[in-house]
Amino acid sequence: MIDKKSKKFLKEYLGNASPTGHETKGQELWLDYISPYVHEWHTDVYGTAYGVINPGKKYKVVIESHADEISWYVNYISDKGNIHVIRNGGSDQTIAASRRVNIHTPKGIVRGVFGWPAIHVRKGKDANLAPTLENIFIDVGAKDKKEVEELGIHVGCVITYDDGYEEINKKCFIGRALDNRLGGYCIAEVARKLFEEKIKLPYSLYVVNSVQEEVGLHGATMIAQTIRPDVAIITDVTHDTSTPLIDAKQEGDVRLGLGPALTYAPSVHRKLLQLIEEAAQVNNIPFQRVASSRSTGTDTDAFAYANGGIPSALISIPLRYMHTTVEMAHFEDISHLINLISASLQQIKSGHNFKYFDR
Repeated sequence: MIDKKSKKFLKEYLGNASPTGHETKGQELWLDYISPYVHEWHTDVYGTAYGVINPGKKYKVVIESHADEISWYVNYISDKGNIHVIRNGGSDQTIAASRRVNIHTPKGIVRGVFGWPAIHVRKGKDANLAPTLENIFIDVGAKDKKEVEELGIHVGCVITYDDGYEEINKKCFIGRALDNRLGGYCIAEVARKLFEEKIKLPYSLYVVNSVQEEVGLHGATMIAQTIRPDVAIITDVTHDTSTPLIDAKQEGDVRLGLGPALTYAPSVHRKLLQLIEEAAQVNNIPFQRVASSRSTGTDTDAFAYANGGIPSALISIPLRYMHTTVEMAHFEDISHLINLISASLQQIKSGHNFKYFDR
């Protein structure tokens, strides 16, 4: 499934910066790719984008991912020209030191670095100095605050890392923002697969790329109210727990290359989950299982509890090193996820009743 055309899109999509609240360019890339495979497309006022296959049907099904990536905001510029930051989403300050960054300004990109003192000068009480939100800073080579501002940098400018796509060992790839640009890629490929294989669905399918997941599932919350679907299948990432420093007994046993992970949680509808499992088994698609206590922490929760309740399920891509610049995924997991969503969609009927019981 991952041919030259789709890999080209994957590399371009992952290479583009789409920080939370600034997803527009990435959404345009995504819409350009899916538009040949859908009958119409739309956006909402905050930038969530979606394509529709078979518009106008009474029964509506959503497949959804989120488009935004974690980043930083300029929060304070010192008189010496050092730039201090706050999080935009779940950015990890412990990996910031010595990273190169792009500061997005009205004048364009300004390059900078998260500076850090050399090991030789970290002595005494600073011998074990570690990056914190209070001590990390960005250096753009400016002598003072005035020079920083002349570059177009102001409080509120968003900051991203520039680490892009790279293949590892012929079967894996790395980069920043695989969470969850991979999901957006996968649902776009589902739309392409349905189109190229001439698969007909008896309902309207909404292929949704939501914004602002990283700060509270906001895009999904809004679009669930707009579309008011009858069913929703969400795609996100989950932790590969086979690496050092992760306790699989607490986080679950999920590994790269063994297939997408299906989540068990209160917000995940059991009958929809069963349908997806059966689709996997009938089509010999490998999958893994993971459990979430209380909530999934993904857009699944936003859809599940919208509009009086929408039967929702979560299919996740195993991912190593989440929220770093070297997130790692496996090509086979991507292919299996695309096939599993497609197979599951073909098992949903128009008017499909997912109620647990009728009395």
